[in-house]
Amino acid sequence: MDITRIILSFITGGVICAAVQLISDKTKMLPAKILVFLVILGVFFGAVGIYDFIFDVAGAGISVPLIGFGASVARGVRETIDKLGAIGILSGPFTAASAGLGAAFIFSFICSLIFHSKPKRS
Repeated sequence: MDITRIILSFITGGVICAAVQLISDKTKMLPAKILVFLVILGVFFGAVGIYDFIFDVAGAGISVPLIGFGASVARGVRETIDKLGAIGILSGPFTAASAGLGAAFIFSFICSLIFHSKPKRS
């Protein structure tokens, strides 16, 4: 593994996280809106072809944050439109994101069985 790529990945992920923290601290945006913004940014990067270039340079630094999820959704839509036509607009995002969403549901369920939440007391 190339140490330069590891360093670039770390710097890219750090810059993204720092930018999101600044947005969170300096604006009144709710965390959910910031997360949606990151997904939309990933869809935009994937749609215009910027994401693949950044991924080639930064690797996991760009793919781990929600930007990577958005880019995979955009890629899924493009591939499904090529195969199925216009119906790919509706089925593409589900096809592309199914493995990640399925894993999230399964691990969340397992964690809910292991750890028992307690009601928040006021």
